[in-house]
Amino acid sequence: MGGLIVSGRRARWWHVDAAAVERGRINGRHAAVIGTGVTRLTKKLIRRTSVGAKVPAFTLSGRVAATYFYSAGSLWPSVASMSALLMGIVNVTPDSFSDGGRYLAADAAVAHGRELIAQGADLLDIGGESTRPGATRPLVAEELARVVPVIETLAAEGAVISVDTMRAEVARAAIGAGAAIINDVSGGLADPAILDVVADSQARYVCMHWRAHGSSMQADSFTRYDDGVVATVVAELGERVEKALAAGIGAERLILDPGLGFSKTADQNWELLRGLDAFDTFGMPLLIGASRKRFIGELLADDDGALRPVDQREAAHTAVVALLAVRGVWGLRVHDVRAAHDAVAVSGRMVS
Repeated sequence: MGGLIVSGRRARWWHVDAAAVERGRINGRHAAVIGTGVTRLTKKLIRRTSVGAKVPAFTLSGRVAATYFYSAGSLWPSVASMSALLMGIVNVTPDSFSDGGRYLAADAAVAHGRELIAQGADLLDIGGESTRPGATRPLVAEELARVVPVIETLAAEGAVISVDTMRAEVARAAIGAGAAIINDVSGGLADPAILDVVADSQARYVCMHWRAHGSSMQADSFTRYDDGVVATVVAELGERVEKALAAGIGAERLILDPGLGFSKTADQNWELLRGLDAFDTFGMPLLIGASRKRFIGELLADDDGALRPVDQREAAHTAVVALLAVRGVWGLRVHDVRAAHDAVAVSGRMVS
């Protein structure tokens, strides 16, 4: 089940498993506000709602605040949700471009996840493989050992968990550990079996545009878009959507990501951001991950051409967050949740 928390003019959502609904209580950090009557959705409504149907969530004033998809025991915000969700990044890796090694130990990763939730993250994206340009892949066993304990702990505490993986085996284990979203940067190209794993579960699936692994993805052959980057990404992502649907993943469970920084030059990334309206043709939620990426560093390069250091790109990224929030994207994958949360709050106030 999902619902809204209304704070000022910003609506936020929570995720609740079906068992919690039947027990009449809500797990997670939003438990203290459930009794305020923000949502009018009842157990009776949940039981009679079919999978794939849309149901309204109401504010205290009784007005419909957002539409939710009901999918296999869970309610998820649709494309028309009121506010961009913040996906806090937890890299359980030794080599991620932004914070590699800082949260490699499970206890450090869990503590970081808790901190991001306290700062306003709606969900956490936990990854055990760096997908930065030039990265080498870990063994499957290594990736599993990195992410599963972190997912188990944070999911048990009520956090909504996404796992950042391209592997079917890791996706299956992550779902078993409590992950609600599979964030596959390859869109099923790296391991086609991942689509079957998701189809056989209740998880949502982030399908990203992708052409190659980190070791080669920035080669000229992979950054060439003869028909323009926006039109080509839409077309290639559309092919992956068709594969996901054919595998049995319902359209209501799909989230799309244009893949900023993956086989794209700096100019192409900016062109994609300006052309996001083209993705409206899918009628699906859009997740954007621009946080601290190289194309922002290139924009802010000094007179000698040296890129702005990774840890000095957040102010510019916050501007991107604000603009995307106004544009109405479904979710934003971010490192600095507090800055993004504040930017989304300001954007919401400006357009309310």
